[in-house]
Amino acid sequence: MSTPTITSLAFLTPGNFADDDPYTGLEETLQLFEYGERLGYDGAWIRQRHLEHGVGSAAVFLAAAGQRTERVELGTAVIPIGYESPFRLAEDLALADVLSRGRLQAGFSTGMPHAELLGDLVYEGDWRGFDLSYGRIARLVDNLRGGYLGGPDTVIRSPGNVQRPRLQPHNPGLVKRIWYGGGSLRSVRWAAENGLNLLSGNIVSGEDTDAFTTAQLNLLSEYRRSLGDDRPTARVALGRVIVPFDSAGTATRARYRDYAASRHERTLKPQTLATLGPKRFLFAPDVVGTAEQILEQLAADPVLAQVSELRLELPYEFHREEYEQILHDVRHLIAPELGWRPASPAFQETGR
Repeated sequence: MSTPTITSLAFLTPGNFADDDPYTGLEETLQLFEYGERLGYDGAWIRQRHLEHGVGSAAVFLAAAGQRTERVELGTAVIPIGYESPFRLAEDLALADVLSRGRLQAGFSTGMPHAELLGDLVYEGDWRGFDLSYGRIARLVDNLRGGYLGGPDTVIRSPGNVQRPRLQPHNPGLVKRIWYGGGSLRSVRWAAENGLNLLSGNIVSGEDTDAFTTAQLNLLSEYRRSLGDDRPTARVALGRVIVPFDSAGTATRARYRDYAASRHERTLKPQTLATLGPKRFLFAPDVVGTAEQILEQLAADPVLAQVSELRLELPYEFHREEYEQILHDVRHLIAPELGWRPASPAFQETGR
C-alpha cells in the first residue's frame, strides 16, 4: 500500500452563525481564515448554504476574506449552480478574485437543495424545464473565459471610455481554478472532459458497490482516465472529516466522540437523501481520536494515497475555539507526518 504524501493542506468550514446574531458567527469565520493562514494552511474554503445558518453567497464572503488574508487560497465548496445566473455569478467571482489578487478557487455542484421552497422564488415561470445542471456550469466557465460579446465592431461607450464588451473584470487565470464536486462516475467524467479540477469528499454515489472506498477509488480512476493527456496538471483534492483531540479538554473530547457516534450509522449501508432523489449514497466514517490513532487510519486509507491535496472538513455546529484546536492539532501533529510542509517556512503562529 502506498504511503500518503500531502503537499497541499486546506480546510473547509460551514460558516455557522446564530439566528439572532449572524454577525458574530460570520466574523468568527473570517477570523478562522486568518488563523488558518497564520498556521500555514494552503487553502481556506467556505460552504455555500441556502436557508440555513451559513453563508448564502460564497462570493461575497470570500471578497471579505480576501481583504483579511494575504496568501491562503480562498475556496467555495460548493456553489449549487441551479440557483445562479451564469453571467452574474461569473461577474461576482471575477471581482472577488481580482480583489484577492488571484487566490479564488471556485467549486460548483449541480442540483438545487430545498428546490421545493426556493425554486419559485428564484425563477419566474416554470423553472423545472430549465437546464440547471452541467450546461449551466459550462456557460459560467465560458463567461469567465472573457470572450467578447457581439460582432468584431461592437463597442460600448461610457464616460471617458470606448471598449469592446465582455465580462469585467477579466482575469484569465480564474478559469483554471474552477472545481467540480463530483460524487458519481458521470459527474467526474464530465468534470474531466470540461477541464475542471475535482473535489471529492465524504459522500459518493453507490454505483456497483456498497463500499465507500471502492466507490471513491473508482471515481478518481474514471476522472483521470477521462482527463487523458490533455490536462496532466489538473488538481484533485480529497475531503475528510478529521477531528483530533490531543489538545482538547475532557468535555470537548466527549463532545467529539458523541459527534462521531451520532453519524456512524449512516456509514454502515447505502443511504438515500430526500433532496437528491432515489440515488444510493455512501458515507465515509469520520476520523476521530488522538493524532496517533488518526495517522493509523489515514495511512490505511487507499484513497488518500492517490492524491496530494487534503481538505480538512470541519464539523457543523462546533464552536470557534474547537475549530481552532482542530486546525492546530492537524497542522502540528498530523499533517507533517503525511509529508506536508507549510508554504512559507517563516510563518509565525500567534497563538489560538
